[in-house]
Amino acid sequence: MTETDNLIAEVGRALYGERWQTNMSRDLDVADRTVRRWAAGTEHPRSGVYVDLMRLCLERAQMLDDLAARLKAMGA
Repeated sequence: MTETDNLIAEVGRALYGERWQTNMSRDLDVADRTVRRWAAGTEHPRSGVYVDLMRLCLERAQMLDDLAARLKAMGA
């Protein structure tokens, strides 16, 4: 497994949990088998996948920041 494969799996777990491949494939509009091949290192992601993953991470980070601010406002 290469650093690229590890990164895709790390991002997948961070965004979706342990059963990440299907959810990632849905959000990237690719077959879940494709994501599994990326994770296994038997196929390399198409151009632009890393940009798409970065966008998903930034969107999730913003959503979590917004939720944290709301919780803080509630006295958490």
